[in-house]
Amino acid sequence: MDKRETPITKKHTINGLLGLSLTAFLLSGCSGNNNNISSSASPFPSPKANTVQDTTTPPAAKTITTDEQPSTVYYEIFVRSFYDSDGDGIGDLKGITKKLDYLNDGNPDTTDDLGIGGIWLMPINPSPSYHGYDVTDYRAINPDYGTIEDLQELVTEAHKRGIKVIMDLVVNHTSKEHPWFVDSAKNKDSKYRDWYIWAEDQGRPANGASAAGSGNAWHSLLGSHYLGGFWEGMPDLNFDHTEVRNEMKDIGKFWLEQGVDGFRLDAAKHIYEDLLTDKSQTTTHKNVSWWQDFRKAMNEVNPQAYIVGEVWENSAVTVGAYLDQAFDSSFNFGLAETLINSVKTEKDSGTAFTLERTYNLYSKISESHFTDAIFLTNHDQNRVMSQLDGNLDHAKMAAALLLTLPGNPFIYYGEEIGMLGVKPDEGIREPMRWMTADQGEGQTTWEVGSNNADDVSINVESQTNDSSSLLKRYRELIALRNEVPALRDGGIRDYTSGNVGVMAYERITTKDQVLVVHNLTGDEQIITLHPNVEGISYTKIQKTTADKVTLNSDQLTLPPYSTVIVK
Repeated sequence: MDKRETPITKKHTINGLLGLSLTAFLLSGCSGNNNNISSSASPFPSPKANTVQDTTTPPAAKTITTDEQPSTVYYEIFVRSFYDSDGDGIGDLKGITKKLDYLNDGNPDTTDDLGIGGIWLMPINPSPSYHGYDVTDYRAINPDYGTIEDLQELVTEAHKRGIKVIMDLVVNHTSKEHPWFVDSAKNKDSKYRDWYIWAEDQGRPANGASAAGSGNAWHSLLGSHYLGGFWEGMPDLNFDHTEVRNEMKDIGKFWLEQGVDGFRLDAAKHIYEDLLTDKSQTTTHKNVSWWQDFRKAMNEVNPQAYIVGEVWENSAVTVGAYLDQAFDSSFNFGLAETLINSVKTEKDSGTAFTLERTYNLYSKISESHFTDAIFLTNHDQNRVMSQLDGNLDHAKMAAALLLTLPGNPFIYYGEEIGMLGVKPDEGIREPMRWMTADQGEGQTTWEVGSNNADDVSINVESQTNDSSSLLKRYRELIALRNEVPALRDGGIRDYTSGNVGVMAYERITTKDQVLVVHNLTGDEQIITLHPNVEGISYTKIQKTTADKVTLNSDQLTLPPYSTVIVK
């Protein structure tokens, strides 16, 4: 949920951990392409835990535990913009079902699908807004998108191809048009009156800056003032009310019973963090406690349900709190900014250094049960290709970084073909581009795709058989990730390249480890490989994104904008 959204547009304590002054340390680091990925070897399969040696001590002196993160690649879909199955110009659930083979055809031997393993559906509930983040019925499907039966068919067909389906769950607030709120506003004796937060009822002043949006979080209606942190059309629910909490848990169970595999939880930190004055450890604890209760309730239906939360924070300590028996993952917003900055500046940002230490903290909080949720951009941010000023080489490097790091990578629909998009929000949620023509079978037309109108190459049709295309590179990188267990499931350890234009890190599982090396620059780079902390030398090129990579003794030569996997 964008804070500027508009109507059109193992239990253990974490008190000590939250008080740690680790944030600045964790979030600071240290100090013409050939697009065919070539192969020379295959690694071993991998289980869950891994013990490796600390990079700051001699091999025999100290060991640390680096947790593996079994992962899959997720694809975020704005249903309205994706694929139209019935010709009304609006994307729908049947349309996604028709395009499943584009995402993953279920055959690992084919190369004309992306190979993703999960789908995140943006809001699919009824809503008066195009985006759906103000819900009017939590147990129904937006009629523009289809029916519950259409969702069940999508889930069934996705599962046949090895694809999980999670859905956006927006419980922080409802629509102003939700029957609960309508009754709450009209009737002070309504059972729903206390489901929302009315200033006069609670004896609170109707002022205070919103922690989620801008300006006053209180809005006037029928002589009273209600709390709506994001916008007046999205009144906040009162989670201090037992019936509200129980209702939201029942709603979550309902959708798991329909077959979905989990949830992306919108505005997860704002359940109790309504005003700027609410920002505190106490409020974070209260939020975490609610989500722990929610997690327990979901376990009653599906203990394996995947729950990823939107906690828009750069503080590893704050984000980590939600990994204590609440979320499986939380989106890594700080990493997204770092990756884009790295490819734009063509300089190593110390990503691995930061992640290694962050994951050590997350492991302690979650008792080793966490998977990072990594991404480049999403539906609330200017698209990555626009941030990179249309630079194809930089876009390919951003994809290479994303798809060789630990965690579940999330790809925003159209990112794989380099769709452009800048705010307002409609501009970053434009129709998926399937073909060169503006119209054709399946093409959605609900919004004019003005950001992408002038480039006939930004579409699946044009890029499918182009060996130098961004789509081709995404397909190759996802296939590479799926093939190499250390890339798919491994932990991470920093590896010093000695070259500011080269980013390097080890990916580690119990049975295998590989060295990932990226040349972020437009010039050839040569680095000297050194034994890792365990005394292991990397001596064999396993995979590359360029033909002219060479490894002579310990000298690794990297062509411009290339990625190499070394064993």
